[in-house]
Amino acid sequence: MTAPLEPANAPGRAEMPVEGRAGADAVSGANEFISWGARSDVGLVRGHNEDSFLLRTPLFVVSDGMGGHAAGEVASSIAVETIGERAPGTADDVLLGAAVEAANASVIAAAEAGIGKPGMGCTATAVLIEKNKMAVAHVGDSRAYVLHHGTLVRITHDHSYVEELVDSGQITADEARTHPSRSIITRALGSDPDMYADHFSLEVNDGDRVILCSDGLSSMISDSEIESVAVSSATPQQAADNLVAAALTAGGADNVTVVVVDVLNDGLAEAARRRLFRRGAAFAGVFVGIVVVTLLVALAFIRGEWYLGVNGTTVGLYRGVKGEFLGISLSELVGESAVEISDLPVSLQDQLESGIRVANEQAGRDTIDSYHQQIDAEKTRAAELAETTRSETDPSAVADSGGTEASPGAETESDGTASENGGE
Repeated sequence: MTAPLEPANAPGRAEMPVEGRAGADAVSGANEFISWGARSDVGLVRGHNEDSFLLRTPLFVVSDGMGGHAAGEVASSIAVETIGERAPGTADDVLLGAAVEAANASVIAAAEAGIGKPGMGCTATAVLIEKNKMAVAHVGDSRAYVLHHGTLVRITHDHSYVEELVDSGQITADEARTHPSRSIITRALGSDPDMYADHFSLEVNDGDRVILCSDGLSSMISDSEIESVAVSSATPQQAADNLVAAALTAGGADNVTVVVVDVLNDGLAEAARRRLFRRGAAFAGVFVGIVVVTLLVALAFIRGEWYLGVNGTTVGLYRGVKGEFLGISLSELVGESAVEISDLPVSLQDQLESGIRVANEQAGRDTIDSYHQQIDAEKTRAAELAETTRSETDPSAVADSGGTEASPGAETESDGTASENGGE
């Protein structure tokens, strides 16, 4: 990733140039969560650079070597390599502290094996950033800062003699930077096998800027100057370059290494979106469940309903309720009959048009049978009434009936006469 050029007169731009210096090292990069930039410089006094740094996203480490010519560089390089190998994959400060303690053992073992020099040692300040959580592990007087909403906060505590004097109120922080005993370290990697690392976790958010540095920066310029330069630098690489340049301008009495990391995406917005999605999905699930239950209840209700209705010109037995939903009929014909609608009273015909509810299938069939019986009875009564009416209004039908009834008598009488005649 190439940082955009910054105007030469931009706020915080120091006079001492850093580009093209021998022994300098600069690295930058970015991903969707963070962007970073780093610069290490031998300074203006030292003959070689004993600082080492590691950028292995999301792990960042600064180590300041000490212990004599070349040995400090060996110790710091062993430290960052071991921390990189042993660091956890998540922001677990306990495991990150264990990685720093493992680096201590590696530096001691290397010296015992003849690598470097006896007594070599180094500091180590490591951070691992995972979305909005940052794990920190620290030993020595290298430092970690967080720039939050324009305010710089130092989050590590120096393991040094002058820091103890500051803590006890004997000197100020500014006096500590120039105190003659400022190089005395009370805890470092490479000397004590039982050394332990400070470790803790804290929250970082979008827009926060994390700064790691060796004491080549913090011993040359004050925290307020670090804050001013960090605030006025647009990108992490520009911030690292400008801070190193400020240290060089102030005298560059020591190797100076600065790593700057900007938090671009702390994952909180995505987490909120996921929570909102889960809630929406849960609500949708509940809603769908309610709809399904409602439909099942409605279906059970519909399947339990029966009615008589019009089936063409006859009465039909239906299961369900009369009507449609989304073009789907809510009933089905389960029984046909020979009962003609026209044979039923007009009022009953109107009711059948709307559907006449019955308790069950058998009740529906019984009702249809009763319609059959009523219609048959009505037709019988109508026939009898018609016959009676015809008899009363047609005398010839009665006369024809009488003559027909007298004929057998005449035949009997004739037979009787004949019989008598025969007797004579």
